[in-house]
Amino acid sequence: MRDFLPADVRRRTYAIGVIRGVYERYGFEPLETPAVENIETLLGKYGDEGNQLIFKILKRGEHEASGQADLALRYDLTVPLSRVVAEHRSTLPKFFKRYQIQPVWRADRPARGRFREFFQCDVDAMGSTSPVVEAELCAAACEAMQALGFGDAVLRLNHRAVLGGVLEVAGVPTDRHGDALVALDKLDKIGLDGVKVEYEKRGLSPAVADTVLGILGSAAVSGAVAADNAVALDRVEAFVAGHEKAVAGIANIREVLALAARTPAAAQLRVDLSLARGLSYYTGCIMEMTVPDLAGSLGGGGRYDDLVGMFLGQQVPAAGFSLGLERILVVMGERAMFPAHITATAADVLIAQWNAATAGDALALAHELRAGHLRVEVYPDADKLGKQFKYAASTGVPLVVIEGDDERAASELTVKDLRTGDQQRLPRANAANRLREMLG
Repeated sequence: MRDFLPADVRRRTYAIGVIRGVYERYGFEPLETPAVENIETLLGKYGDEGNQLIFKILKRGEHEASGQADLALRYDLTVPLSRVVAEHRSTLPKFFKRYQIQPVWRADRPARGRFREFFQCDVDAMGSTSPVVEAELCAAACEAMQALGFGDAVLRLNHRAVLGGVLEVAGVPTDRHGDALVALDKLDKIGLDGVKVEYEKRGLSPAVADTVLGILGSAAVSGAVAADNAVALDRVEAFVAGHEKAVAGIANIREVLALAARTPAAAQLRVDLSLARGLSYYTGCIMEMTVPDLAGSLGGGGRYDDLVGMFLGQQVPAAGFSLGLERILVVMGERAMFPAHITATAADVLIAQWNAATAGDALALAHELRAGHLRVEVYPDADKLGKQFKYAASTGVPLVVIEGDDERAASELTVKDLRTGDQQRLPRANAANRLREMLG
């Protein structure tokens, strides 16, 4: 968990604004939920490994000594959304699209781009099983990444039914599917050999591991996702031929690909049969956003038709996608992707204090310039101009405005451009427009 200094906050605000703008253009509505949920709301939704990463809150008062917990910090935004839909089903539209940009907490081991408190930028659609939903989610996620400047992002696509079919045909017992998928989900981090070791630890035979990874892990052998989506689907379809659910899952992927081909996601979608997504609530298509210079993903999602039903008692189809803000910011910083003005100072103009008796005049001038859509800071003390220039330079303020006795008598201002060292006099009237011209 970190402190964010002003430059950090400006970068975060910029990225969130870009992502929010894309989400709103797709018709998603804003939603916010509390940081804290009842612990039973979260437990059992993320698998055994996920349960261990939940930050639990001890019961207050006499229960603190017992170690009992009744509340927890939210682990993601999807489960709280499902609770909200169940609780407010009568007031929300049958087909509900929402975006949510808020922090979540996980008791994870920190690493590059991985923190214990981090923001997720989610879009979800509730109430339809149509593949149009997945196509729109893919398009929104890809367009958001494009708007941030990620031209090399790849959105990997797979299906839980395809994974299940491969595991069954390969001879993995049904009650071991969860173990097999959790291990497979680590493929990009530990490689094929590492997954085989994981399979052995979980009691799956080497022969089964070789069969499963021969079908699902072949993309990872070449170090990239399948370049030809049709070839990848044909190959797995031949392996699971006759497995009804897996064949239906392959057909679903093909539908999503065909629809997404008409959207901004067209050039970025790749079928990756090794993609597993570790969360246990996914039921259909699963997706993950990656870039070449970051291990792991920048975001992910999928269809989870059973999750709302855990709270409501009846099934509500749903699908969503989440971009991880922190990892996006890490890569953008390393690649110097932020526009120059985003990392600039909070002020365009510093008004120098000529003497204490004219402090009111300095504040009045600041008000006029702010009304002219400039960001203005007033130096708080009457001090040597050299010291005030040095302060402005240290904070990145490009222009220093001086209104001394001579300037006041002539209805003018002196402006020093610290970028060039030039100094000039400007008419006091309409000064804001002239200063904006100088700023470009």
